[in-house]
Amino acid sequence: MNSVQKEMIKLYAKQLRLPTFNNYEKVIRQLSADDGYAQFLIELMKQELAERSAAGQKRRIKAAKFPTLKTLDAFDMTRLENVNESTIQQLVSCDFKKQRQNIVMIGNPGSGKTHLSIALGMNACEAGYRVKFYTAVNLAAELAEAVQMNKLSKLEKSLSKIVLLIIDELSYLTFNRYQSEMLFQIISERSERASVIISTNLEFSQWTQLFENEVIFILSWRYSSLIESAIDNC
Repeated sequence: MNSVQKEMIKLYAKQLRLPTFNNYEKVIRQLSADDGYAQFLIELMKQELAERSAAGQKRRIKAAKFPTLKTLDAFDMTRLENVNESTIQQLVSCDFKKQRQNIVMIGNPGSGKTHLSIALGMNACEAGYRVKFYTAVNLAAELAEAVQMNKLSKLEKSLSKIVLLIIDELSYLTFNRYQSEMLFQIISERSERASVIISTNLEFSQWTQLFENEVIFILSWRYSSLIESAIDNC
């Protein structure tokens, strides 16, 4: 193959958005003498698919805006006193997202809730799902800002495309009535449509300190009927 042909391959690969086709020489070296053109093309396509999959994972992880990257392999399962490992593995399978179920992690500060929620989010990104991570305070603030900027519909539309929404650190922080209603609306609108992971150090009975009474009643009822996987005292 001469230099002109190599440049043509490089040009066409760029125009067709098939960058891994530029690695054809590496693929050729990996083939045996008995492999023909069909196998050569198959190997090139496999390489392109693998590269696209890896790039997609990186994009989804970046878009999720995790505060830090955590994995399940680095999580100490012994910290979960009342949860067996099979429950965690069930969550890793992504079945709860397919069934549009929700998870509430209740435990003391420093018990690993954030690590576990990020790790499950990372796992979802790797499985091809769109994920978004927020602290409860940041989400409430972003919603309030969107209202002031007349961009609430745009934000709600963006959140509606998220398959897994993670809301971290729902705790003793004061939300005004309007913020609590907006936060509740975001959560409730995902009912039976997409999944939510919420981590908190509060039992459900204490959530009235965050939400107005009439709101918390609906919230508690809705979650008691929807949550199949709740991690208590993790």
